[in-house]
Amino acid sequence: MEDAREKDTVATFIGQWEAECPDLAAGLWPVEVLARIQRMTRIIDKQLKAFMTERGLEVGEFDVLASLRRSGPPYAMTAGALIPAAMVTSGAITNRIDRLEAKGLVERVRDGADRRSVRIRLTDAGLAVSGAVMEEHLVHYARLLAPLDPGTASVVADALRTLLLAHGDTVGSTP
Repeated sequence: MEDAREKDTVATFIGQWEAECPDLAAGLWPVEVLARIQRMTRIIDKQLKAFMTERGLEVGEFDVLASLRRSGPPYAMTAGALIPAAMVTSGAITNRIDRLEAKGLVERVRDGADRRSVRIRLTDAGLAVSGAVMEEHLVHYARLLAPLDPGTASVVADALRTLLLAHGDTVGSTP
């Protein structure tokens, strides 16, 4: 019996595989989840890039601002400490910091005890921007999830958490 729900792209692809290779039908169940996660990731990435661009930021720059902001006062971290949060190389984090410094949103501050150590700190402008953009970002994310009721969103979040933990995505890990 045909499912009465509207078909998305993934359902169409699965139907095509089932028609072309019926022997694969039983093994297509992972596509139901993983292909949808991949497609949703692309949608989120595209919308997030546009959202940040409208605010004069790149997504990676906001990652740095958000990491510093959520670290709490004095809103400062070493570049090395920012790398795991951003999941990028040291060169990429340096480029992000350079761009944010040019925008007046962060500053490099030498550690008083160890002059070799440099911490990246939010400026007052960076603190204001990170807070304002985060508030708007939460509204934007809520709009992306608006088709889900809170209970369904919670079930999805729990299922994704289970998958992430099963694959080693914990604080300090690099997926």
